Amino acid sequence: MCLECQGRGKKSRGLTKKVRLRYQMAFDQFEKMKGEGTAPVRPKGHLHSCLKCSGSGLIHSASPPVADKKNYPHVAIIGGGIGGVALAVACLHRGIPFTLYERDNNFEARSQGYGLTLQQASKAIEGLGIFSLKEGVISTRHLVHTTEGKVIGEWGVRKWIQSDKKTSSKRTNVHIARQSLRLALLEQLGGHDAVQWGHQLVDFAACENEGVDLSFQVDGKIKNAKADLVVGADGIRSSVRRLLISEDITPLRYLGCIVILGICPLNALEGVNSSLLDSATVFQTANGNERIYMMPYTSDSVMWQLSFPMPEEEAKALSAQGPQALKEEACRRTQWHDPIPQILAATLKAQISGYPVYDRELLESELLEKMGQVTLIGDAAHPMSPFKGQGANQALLDALTLARGISRGCRAASQWRKAGVRESVLTEFESEMLERSATKVKDSAEAAQFLHSEIVLHEGDEPRGRCLKKKDA
Repeated sequence: MCLECQGRGKKSRGLTKKVRLRYQMAFDQFEKMKGEGTAPVRPKGHLHSCLKCSGSGLIHSASPPVADKKNYPHVAIIGGGIGGVALAVACLHRGIPFTLYERDNNFEARSQGYGLTLQQASKAIEGLGIFSLKEGVISTRHLVHTTEGKVIGEWGVRKWIQSDKKTSSKRTNVHIARQSLRLALLEQLGGHDAVQWGHQLVDFAACENEGVDLSFQVDGKIKNAKADLVVGADGIRSSVRRLLISEDITPLRYLGCIVILGICPLNALEGVNSSLLDSATVFQTANGNERIYMMPYTSDSVMWQLSFPMPEEEAKALSAQGPQALKEEACRRTQWHDPIPQILAATLKAQISGYPVYDRELLESELLEKMGQVTLIGDAAHPMSPFKGQGANQALLDALTLARGISRGCRAASQWRKAGVRESVLTEFESEMLERSATKVKDSAEAAQFLHSEIVLHEGDEPRGRCLKKKDA
């Protein structure tokens, strides 16, 4: 952690004399009025990027940081997906002791999703010690087509500067396989041994003195552990969330559509020559009901995502039939312009999956306040549809924000053990997290509707969501 900026990546310039005097005058006036009216808000200094760490909050070290068990709380992270591993990495850099638990028996035990797009988080991952993504692919062009292949929208760097030159990731979206990013994060921890694999959370309870007792099922036996802070990073069907909040209070909410996903290597497309397959173009095609989205997965493969409205029970049944049925349904619905039919036909069954799309109602801060020394991040806290590509981005931001909050709120002189980790860290963290993610959840749910409606066919060189906002205005 960079001590110059305390790992935040930014430093305050402080307040000018003029601003300080103006605030003092307003505060004096408020006191003269004996508290009537609204109290003036103390101004904050403008932030600027820390020069010592170039805004990452981290500096290079010859050896891993040593955990400061005396001053910091021991964090139990439940879930070894993107959010959980990111939180572990952020804790490692700051000397915060942690244990990372994952129910799977190993890294490859089950599918961890397909590709993801780093938007806001493409800069935030520097705060996790990742300054270059070897497997990342940068897109510089985005197209929207009708099913006949007519372009009805185009945007991106190549559209605006009329150049085929690839630009830096700071100005573009970075596409990467979820497992590749997860592996890059695990490498920050020193490899797979940093995870307690095969640990299924069964229960937890606050200790009589302090901390939290946890129970895991491991190889058919119950194993106990203890922590000062428990973080649920275990996805949309979070065990931590279920143990804290009744499923009846915030149940899964079906968003009315199903998603079918596939990955196709470019070398499987013999005789197909298309500028859409240049590993730097994202395109989507729609008809007002079905919609397919294609993006670079790696430098030599593409990922496709087909979605369409379907009653929930039918969506569950189709998903349960497996890859062959999903592929047949996808091919049947997308006899559209090239190279879509060829890509779907060339995709192997083993690279196809599908699921009904769900989210949950936004959490209220009051529900979280009752959790004591437990909190949630990522999909466990704010699951959302995949249509805005925000799930992984928000999980990464949650992880970094929480670790920075622990570092700041549990300093040696903070007396956090006396005040409690909720008052010292969690209340402020959850407030920021819920405010930041709320619009993403809402926009993602709206996208599940408008991407399968006539709005998606609006002609305009901009994302379809902006078309909807203009229409509403």
